Amino acid sequence: MAYAEKTSVSVARTKAEIEELVQQHGANQFVSGYKDNLAVIGFTMDGRQIRFLLPLPDKQAREYWYTPGRGQRRTDEAAHTAWEQACRSRWRALYLIVKAKLEAVDAGISTVEREFLYDIVLPDGQTAGEWMAPQIETAYETGQMPAMLPMLNN
Repeated sequence: MAYAEKTSVSVARTKAEIEELVQQHGANQFVSGYKDNLAVIGFTMDGRQIRFLLPLPDKQAREYWYTPGRGQRRTDEAAHTAWEQACRSRWRALYLIVKAKLEAVDAGISTVEREFLYDIVLPDGQTAGEWMAPQIETAYETGQMPAMLPMLNN
């Protein structure tokens, strides 16, 4: 069962709620957009740029064109409605995670850096998580930690 699978809150309203939420918590920049099946939000908070990528459902996926159980083909309108519902659900899940992280920061349980570490944008445009993930994978595969200062190992 997907979070907010029956929500009637539009994607536009959820984006606006996320923007308002991050502003209330001190963000001084906000951006949102999409390309194909990938949406993005970004904001700046505590001097850090933070970016979330939100994979959107594929409009052509069988689950939108055929009913569950019987597998009867839906009309174009019904398929679009099912796809829109899945999009609304994903956006509400994104809102939930951003809100939970900001609440943890406000409560003093955590920090912006700790909560958003994976999503902090580095100077080259990658997120910290995108930069670290291959290194973590290599460390587990080899059992070796990456050099802390690789330029000194030459």
